[in-house]
Amino acid sequence: MADTMQFDLVSPERSLASLQARAVQIPGSEGDMTAMPLHAPTLTTLRPGILKVEAPEGTTEYLVTGGFAQITAEGLSVLAERAIPMDEMTRAHLDELIEEARAMYKTAKDDESAHGLVEDAAKLLADMEALGTHMSL
Repeated sequence: MADTMQFDLVSPERSLASLQARAVQIPGSEGDMTAMPLHAPTLTTLRPGILKVEAPEGTTEYLVTGGFAQITAEGLSVLAERAIPMDEMTRAHLDELIEEARAMYKTAKDDESAHGLVEDAAKLLADMEALGTHMSL
């Protein structure tokens, strides 16, 4: 049995990781999950949260704001809307993300034709605020 799998994390701004991983904890939109070598093929959307990568060299965490994760026989690819390594994360970054979520919520609320978007924007805002509490920033 293989003890590692290929893991790749990219965002529109840059490639953040390409390495062998033992396990990756994913903040899936339907719930958290852990991908490991020989995991069943899966495609899931991401919710805002912490993506945790356990590799032979150590553990690394990234804040992701959304995107997709695809698990295949070859490994795991994550295409994040935005991803920031936790060791680069600051209160200013988090405040910016929360402000963007608040603006999205206000826009959705003001647009009466977008009923489902209001709930989505409210959930995004709540997730971003919860991250700040979780990270103690």
